[in-house]
Amino acid sequence: MVVTIKKQQYYLWRAVDLEENVLEVLLQRHRDMKAAKRFFRKLLKKKDFVPRVIVTDKLKSYEAAKKQVMKNVEHRQHMGWNN
Repeated sequence: MVVTIKKQQYYLWRAVDLEENVLEVLLQRHRDMKAAKRFFRKLLKKKDFVPRVIVTDKLKSYEAAKKQVMKNVEHRQHMGWNN
């Protein structure tokens, strides 16, 4: 999701669990592999567990960042499942 603040666009990164509880929220200027890695690291730092599965949209940056930060986590990409 794109959020505009003071005429600048930011991307809203959000992680939720199965019960739809928000685990982490982050606003970033970019939506690339570096931004995805930063979000994954921030999420893992705050939580005392590693997720079994992550579901994202089809942005290629997620897969590249997941391979570096969360190697053993299953990654499912689907346009409707992450809503």
